[in-house]
Amino acid sequence: MKRIVIFASGNGTNAQRIIDHFKGRTDAQVVQVLSNNKSAKVLERASNSKISAISFNRTAFYKTDHILNLLKTTRPDLIVLAGFLWLFPEDIIRAFPDNVINIHPALLPDFGGKGMYGKYVHEAVYAFAKAHPKQKTHTGITIHKVTPEYDKGEFLFQAKVEVTRDDTPESIAEKVHKLEYKHFPEVIEKILIT
Repeated sequence: MKRIVIFASGNGTNAQRIIDHFKGRTDAQVVQVLSNNKSAKVLERASNSKISAISFNRTAFYKTDHILNLLKTTRPDLIVLAGFLWLFPEDIIRAFPDNVINIHPALLPDFGGKGMYGKYVHEAVYAFAKAHPKQKTHTGITIHKVTPEYDKGEFLFQAKVEVTRDDTPESIAEKVHKLEYKHFPEVIEKILIT
């Protein structure tokens, strides 16, 4: 069975979709959820699904081998960043080469990099569309490999949606969430199983 570990920082709606997608299967399952936020809803979601849920602090992540050693014990076939906001450490990426992926809520290379996550991405897309009313604007999702730089890894999958004149940052976020919920579990399955 393929083993999936999810890193998330907040609510965990994408993590929940992934957990549900693989629940009860014998070919792949989510075996652990880790968060840099001890009060993140994602930890509760994992516990409710009988999945190991662990929080950690900055020291454990960046200054010790605690998380690296935990992952070596867990032996994931794929590490999935689903709304995880910290830069991923190079030693973990080296230990699991080509096995760490992230989802970004825009069509990279546009609207990526440090500080570009969640609502900040959707606000930037909205501002761009407003500033270029004659130009057709799209946004979407990018699933990519993780490198030691924000949003620079090889693209594995993109899906797009049009930004209309009536859109707001909130409605753009809603459109992007629909793409995430639909495609992220499918792409993970494709990477691991097909």
